[in-house]
Amino acid sequence: MNVGTFDNLKGKVSDLVDQHSDKIQTGMDKAGEFVDSKTGGKHTEHIATGKDKLRAALDGLDGQNDDFPDPPPPSVTPASDIPPPRPAH
Repeated sequence: MNVGTFDNLKGKVSDLVDQHSDKIQTGMDKAGEFVDSKTGGKHTEHIATGKDKLRAALDGLDGQNDDFPDPPPPSVTPASDIPPPRPAH
């Protein structure tokens, strides 16, 4: 594959991302949820990292980083909401 062909393909993919980023985001979320459910939640952080990297790669194809909203911050349970450990008997 020569450079011109690669640049042409990259431009087409970039245009598709520009036009359909909402559908791509929905698909990534559904795929992540599916894999997470199949692994029993053991790899949630890795799945989220993978989705973030894919989102950044697709978003940066045109050098704009404007196709996807910033990912939401990870949910953290406040320490005050975590029940104290039960005493051992």
